[in-house]
Amino acid sequence: MSTYLDYSATTSMRPEVLERFTAVAQEQWGNAASLHQWGNRAALVLERSRQQVAALIQAEPEAIAFSSGGTESDNWAILSPYLADPRPGHLIISAVEHSAIARPAAWLEQRGWQVTRLPVDRSGRIQPADLASAVRPDTRLISVIWGQSEVGTIQPIAELAAIAREHGILFHTDAVQVAGRLPIDVQRLPIDLLSLSSHKLYGPQGVGALYIRPGVELAPLLQGGNQESGLRSGTPPIAAIAAFGEAAQLAAAELPHETARLQSLRDRLIAVLATEPRLRLTGDPIQRLPHHASFIARGGTTGTSQQLVRAMNRLGFGISGGSACNSGRSQPSPVLLAMGYSPQEALAGIRFSLGRSTQLAEVEAAAIALRSALHSLPQASLLSPA
Repeated sequence: MSTYLDYSATTSMRPEVLERFTAVAQEQWGNAASLHQWGNRAALVLERSRQQVAALIQAEPEAIAFSSGGTESDNWAILSPYLADPRPGHLIISAVEHSAIARPAAWLEQRGWQVTRLPVDRSGRIQPADLASAVRPDTRLISVIWGQSEVGTIQPIAELAAIAREHGILFHTDAVQVAGRLPIDVQRLPIDLLSLSSHKLYGPQGVGALYIRPGVELAPLLQGGNQESGLRSGTPPIAAIAAFGEAAQLAAAELPHETARLQSLRDRLIAVLATEPRLRLTGDPIQRLPHHASFIARGGTTGTSQQLVRAMNRLGFGISGGSACNSGRSQPSPVLLAMGYSPQEALAGIRFSLGRSTQLAEVEAAAIALRSALHSLPQASLLSPA
């Protein structure tokens, strides 16, 4: 029997979502830009899905622009100011951003932009005062990840966004890990741009969205057929978008109960492993994603996290060595380094992320398996306790 505990990496389509995907792919597969009945049926599906995704974050439907996923949405938000005006400007991000933010920021630096990377404390949290101090007259965008995928820390987004609004600066957040797990209300928060991804909330891979506050002008990342009101060209994948909408609607309906359930399971896992001397919890213990538990294994050899992931896989448990986008690499985690861990420690991060199928017995069995995997590592590869 195998247990999947890597829901921050991706989720499987739930049956209702797969059913919606299949029905649309078979019956409403037209090009939404076409004027005939096949196109009209597809256009109706597209707009219904837009309403469903918008409702998940309390947005107006016209504020949702569909994309190929969280990475495209993040790149779009970061690069749009440059596309609108390539003259060098100033960008503020956090030091613990996902690579979908960190890399386009570095790309801008190569083109003369200046990028401030806000420091974080040992738990991975930004201090709002640091953001206020970093703002400059030429700051054109601030982007801070809401829920960090590797260590689970939740940032004080309301305070950070308020600072940006006070200075008249666009504020973007990557909410890929938060959407469907915590309430989001863009009507109450001064957020201008927000990234979403379907496959993190039991929808299909390859589709996402960018929330664009009405009145915010955004340069398109892609040029072509002028779809999505001219913001994002390309024939929309109707079946995938329909499934994304269905997943968003289900997530919104189940969110209060599911968030509490996941948090209870997460806390149980952390509590069971708290007595394991070869583990150290990473991320904020309170301001944390409800489904997320991350640790540093006290292993000092290159690839310790990879060794543990493979050992857990042999025992029937799917976990990851930090972010799934970087877990195959034997380099120190930039996120853990930014949080003040040594390069040796930053090689040893592991992550459990729980989902709608996770049960208490599986969480407790996973803790037992991890203890076994830890004790199977060579003694020489273990760090001394801090």
